[in-house]
Amino acid sequence: MNTPPRKRKQATSAALSNPELPINSDITPSENPTSAIIDIAAVEVPELTEQEQSDRLHLERRVERAFFEAGKALTELRDRRLYRSTHKTFEEYCRNRFGFSRRQPYHLIEAAVIFDNLVAKCERSVHILPTNEWQIRPLSKLDADIQPEAWEQAVESANGKVPSHRIVKDAVQRIMERTQVPNTYQLGEVCQILAKDNPELRGKGSCWGIVNHVGEFSCTVKTWDGEYAVGLQHLKSFNYLPQECQQMQEICDRISRVYSDSLEETVKNLLQSLGKLNRPYLTGVEEKLLTLLESEYGRIT
Repeated sequence: MNTPPRKRKQATSAALSNPELPINSDITPSENPTSAIIDIAAVEVPELTEQEQSDRLHLERRVERAFFEAGKALTELRDRRLYRSTHKTFEEYCRNRFGFSRRQPYHLIEAAVIFDNLVAKCERSVHILPTNEWQIRPLSKLDADIQPEAWEQAVESANGKVPSHRIVKDAVQRIMERTQVPNTYQLGEVCQILAKDNPELRGKGSCWGIVNHVGEFSCTVKTWDGEYAVGLQHLKSFNYLPQECQQMQEICDRISRVYSDSLEETVKNLLQSLGKLNRPYLTGVEEKLLTLLESEYGRIT
């Protein structure tokens, strides 16, 4: 019996060892039985029509502005107190209705203000705008006039793409180091809070506070209803004498012993009026009122 050629035997063996390989295949034979040439038909992807391109741009902008729209809506809900029929406070409403943490709605509100600022000062056709609140949160440390500059630097560092939080933070840090003004506030100094465009300081405009911590770019101040970390750009010293600062410290301590969240609104409003004094003393009537509140609500220390 004649023995078949060796190559013929190898090809047959390869075919039998792979049952998924059809006998009548369009695969082009090759010298190497483990390789083959397969013809694949190209699939043509149609270009977007002019209407589809317009729809895409419109939808992309809606996605980009989602956090902005949330911030604007939260601002109106807060300012008009539209939560008052079901909740006592805005924070409680946001927690129960949206599952937000205490600061999250304020971050979105602040981001909406910054986004508005960037839209007003950056050309849409040549500038990339943020797509979420986390990207632009570092810009809150800068004045509104400097925020666009920091954003443009961040976009440039990201090679023309939407920059990440880290890239924006680095750009902000560089500007802060360049424009850094030494923190000259001292412990015990009495300062006035300038709320400006900072939503976290809403209701604290014109309030006075006692500096109890001095940071690199901010101070922690104690006011009539608590403590707040305030940037240097939101503080203004009263330039009181040491004795006057001591008098204000005593008034602050007295108010703090009286204040609590459970107080009636009338009492809170009175304490807030004392917390906005622009003089380092109480009048006779104010002294009597505070003494009365201390006897009625004050906590013994």
